Parts: sequence; C-alpha cells; structure tokens
Amino acid sequence: REDVWERLSEGLRFVKGSFDDPASFQELANTLATLERERGTGGNHGFYLAIPPDAFPVVLKQLSEAGLARSTASRWRRVVVETPFGHDLASARELNAVVNEVFPEDTVFRIDHYLGKETVQNILALRFANQLFDPIWNAHYVDHVQITMAEDIGLGGRAGYYDGIGAARDVIQNHLLQLLAFTAMEEPVSFEPSELQAEKIKVLSATKLAQPLDETTARGQYAGGWQGGTRVVGLLEEDGFSQDSTTETFAAITLEVDTRRWGGVPFYLRTGKRLGRRVTEIAVIFKRAPHLAFDQTMTEELGQNALVIRVQPDEGVTMRFGSKVPGSSMEVRDVSMDFSYGQAFTESSPEAYERLILDMLLGEPSLFPVNAEVELSWEILDPALAAWAAEGKPEPYEAGTWGPPSADEMLQRTGREWRRP
Repeated sequence: REDVWERLSEGLRFVKGSFDDPASFQELANTLATLERERGTGGNHGFYLAIPPDAFPVVLKQLSEAGLARSTASRWRRVVVETPFGHDLASARELNAVVNEVFPEDTVFRIDHYLGKETVQNILALRFANQLFDPIWNAHYVDHVQITMAEDIGLGGRAGYYDGIGAARDVIQNHLLQLLAFTAMEEPVSFEPSELQAEKIKVLSATKLAQPLDETTARGQYAGGWQGGTRVVGLLEEDGFSQDSTTETFAAITLEVDTRRWGGVPFYLRTGKRLGRRVTEIAVIFKRAPHLAFDQTMTEELGQNALVIRVQPDEGVTMRFGSKVPGSSMEVRDVSMDFSYGQAFTESSPEAYERLILDMLLGEPSLFPVNAEVELSWEILDPALAAWAAEGKPEPYEAGTWGPPSADEMLQRTGREWRRP
C-alpha cells in the first residue's frame, strides 16, 4: 500500500562510514536519537548485521562503545545475524562468544528465512493439531525420511560468497537440519519459545551421521549441460571460480536419530545447484504393507505410501496411497490426495523475512535457532566436511540432472531410491 510505504520511507536514514571508524558509529547514535525524538521509537533498536562474519568483532565493539547495545528496563536492543553462523563448530563457538559478549543470548536473533515460511510452521500444526498422523509418525511405520532442497540456478557472480563454503555449509547445516528437527521432535509442552527450542535441541543432540561416511554421504560439482532448454556452463567455467576449486554444489548425507521414536529410520538430506527443478520438500516414506491378500500382479504398480510436505514453490501437502483401479480385476495403483495453500486459503502468506523481522521487533524468538542448536548442527556435520576435505575433488554431475551417481548409490545400497519431486 502506497500510504504505508510513504509513512515507512519517511523514517529511512542513510549513515555513511566504515566499520573501524568510531565517528561513524557516533553519527549512527546521533541519527537514532533524532529519529527517537521525531518518530517516537522509544529508544528500541534492532541491528541487522548483513556483514561478513570476520567483521562481527569490530562492529559489535563499535556498537557497544557508542552505547547502542545496552538494553534497559524501558528500552530494548537486539541484534540479527544471518546463517550460516560460522564455518565449523570451532568458529561457531567463537562467533557465539563474540556476539554474546555484547548482546546477551536472549537479545540475539539468528535469522534463517526457511523458518519463516508458512509451510515449515505448518509442520507443527500438521503433527500436533491432528490425531491422524501421530500413531504412525515413528519407526514402526516410517521406512525413511527424505529432505530435499534443490535449485535450478547456477553460481555465476557468487564466487566471492560461495567458493570455499559449499552446499553443505550453506544449506544442510542450517535450513535442512532445522527441517529435520521440526519433523523429528517430540511434542512440546507448549509453543512457548523455550519449550519449542528445548525439543529441537533434544532431537539434534540425538542425531548423528550414519557410518561409513564414504557410503552414506555424497558430494558433487555441476558440470556443463542443459537447463530449461538452455546450454549452461559448469562451475569451473563460472566467473570467479578457480579451475581447481573443490567447492561442492551438491551434498547428500544420511543421518540417524537415536531416539525411541526414530531408532532405525534413516533421514536422507540433499541439496544442490543446477538440479532438475527448484523445489524444497520433506517426504516421509512409509513401510510397505505385507499385501498378504494380494498376489504380486495385483500390486506391481504400487509404491510405498508417502506424506510429502512441499515447502516451496507450490506450498502444500500431498499424500500418496494405493487405490483400486476401476475394472473387473483387482489391481492397486498409486494415487495422490493433495492440499494446496493457494487453493485452500484466500489470505496470502507474509514473506518469510517479513514474518521473522516482525518477530524480532516483538521479541518473539520461537523461529530463531539458539546457540545450542547452531553448535549441535555443526557437531553433526563437521565429520562429513572433514572426510570430504581429505578426499579431494567432488564428483561432477551434468547440469539439469539430480546430482552425481554416488548420491543414487547411497540409497541403492539399502534398497531405496530418491523421490523425483
């Protein structure tokens, strides 16, 4: 709405300066004081640090010395930092210490835009507001879980950020492990932030990489190929990437959640660039029924039942189950039952960042990972990163496909296969 934008834009100010210049931060403090008088902000400030992690110490020190980080009984000061938070467990702990030296943990908001998506929050509603799913949401009925985040874009122009980070650090450590936590956690006593965070921490504490890593993980790097009818180059031909870059653009891992509910159920996580299409989904794949009353010909086209939560782009839930094919013979085939947000509701969902920034302003931390979650996520992923670093180059895969052959072999070893979203 134009009137809302006009009112908001009246409060925009630009302060020029460098991170290591105390005068710049004093100018920022003066500008905020002026805004407080003009617009009645009450002295409440939220600082969004969209800066490289190595700039955190100097910026936080400057905010502190300019008196901008101190909360009082009548005014709050909060800080927002982006994921990935660090590049391994040691660096994450170091960053946490640096941030918490200036901002107490209850004023730190680590923003992961995936957690602001309506469908991610709907996992809690789906699981805990319905009696339908709880009895089968466990190892007695679930065969395995696949969590996929695929992108069809390449990395042209992003070498400065991506090279040396890779798909696992960029996506698995934060987005996908958070999706796993929502999928596997126990029901919290309430949806108070501390209760929700406690259950996620319990699940992440029980999660570890399946062994041996050379059979239960895979990584790849996209090569040239065809994407949407257009010829595209491989990563090593993209601007800014070295010819001997070992940065992976595809990563897949197998995780075990050692709890009574999930013992023996593998969780497969994968992410990649230049894959078949852009999609993020959680697929809960159920065990096969014994089919004692059916001969093989009756069910040869029947797959495993599945519940698929589509996070993006077509937000919704699909259930796949068997149904009799019309006719005189007994033939059972897969069918789907579908719920789509766009068709079921007339209200439009707020953008993920819109929701999360509002939560920060309200002091509502439910959708923001805390220190323990960040460190546990790195603890889970670090052994795979170390093993890959010792291996050398990632396996190439053709752009427009679904990753390297080793990713398919990873599941085939246990008689399973990746879902084709």
